[in-house]
Amino acid sequence: MSRREPFEVLGQAVAPGRTQRFELPVSRLPSGAEIGVPLVVVHGRERGPTVWLSSAVHGDEVNGVEVIRRVLARVTARELRGTLLAVPILNVYGFAEGSRYLPDRRDLNRSFPGSPRGSLAARLAHLFVEQVLDRSDVGIDLHTGGTHRCNVPQVRVAFDDERALALAHVFGAPVLVPSSLRDGSLRATAAKRGKPCLLFEGGEANRFDREAIEVAEGGVLRVLRELGMIAGEDVPEADLRPFLARSSRWVRAGRAGLFHLDVAPGSAVRKDAPLGRIEDAFGGRSLAVRSPCDGLVVGSATNPVVYRGDAIVHVAEG
Repeated sequence: MSRREPFEVLGQAVAPGRTQRFELPVSRLPSGAEIGVPLVVVHGRERGPTVWLSSAVHGDEVNGVEVIRRVLARVTARELRGTLLAVPILNVYGFAEGSRYLPDRRDLNRSFPGSPRGSLAARLAHLFVEQVLDRSDVGIDLHTGGTHRCNVPQVRVAFDDERALALAHVFGAPVLVPSSLRDGSLRATAAKRGKPCLLFEGGEANRFDREAIEVAEGGVLRVLRELGMIAGEDVPEADLRPFLARSSRWVRAGRAGLFHLDVAPGSAVRKDAPLGRIEDAFGGRSLAVRSPCDGLVVGSATNPVVYRGDAIVHVAEG
């Protein structure tokens, strides 16, 4: 067997069987301090695929940071086949501030593939694409619900991407949701480059969700095992067959008021079944919120104060 080549980052070589952390240079703060994106390279002794793990693309989504920490604690370069590229905190600016966005209020996940001479978001996206995505075969991007929203653990994937869909089943999240590719997203950029990418959603922003973290940790390890990168004798199997959604839709508030959710996330519901109610603040008017279809509640608003038109319950139709 021929000796495996080192993996080079920023002019430095990571030898086979070694793990090394880098700081990918992004820019400087107004104070003059340098700021960089952390990258952990686990370069296995034996040949195999290169997989990236990314989280905190939105800086307030912290569950994925913990998932990657746990995976790195279990995967060793001496036993790994292939290479693992882990970026636990991509939006380093938003992470430091507990914010979804970058300082210029841009959404990093609408800024790919980016540009080396564009906005801060574009430069950060370009750095990730050049140093990580283009050097990988498969990616797993870890997210939570947005601000004031909570998601049931789920994988979003384009159902017409056979390779990504197969890996989504291996991942073993409780729900698989069909999701079209959005221009400017990391997943869309990966697809255009022929790289299967799974997008995991679970929990809510700025909080650890134990169930979502454990589901994602097991899912990542199952994918690595499926790709032949780890032996995986101690990798947990998925608890249940996933709920395979045909579509999903958000139920929107019919009026402003205080929203009371009456069904637990993950509950099966029937069309027209009550999901909750919107009350006014004075004990008067009440508006029932009902399911638009048979399906599963896969997400909900967490802030009870709602305006007319706000997305309040996410229902996946099976």
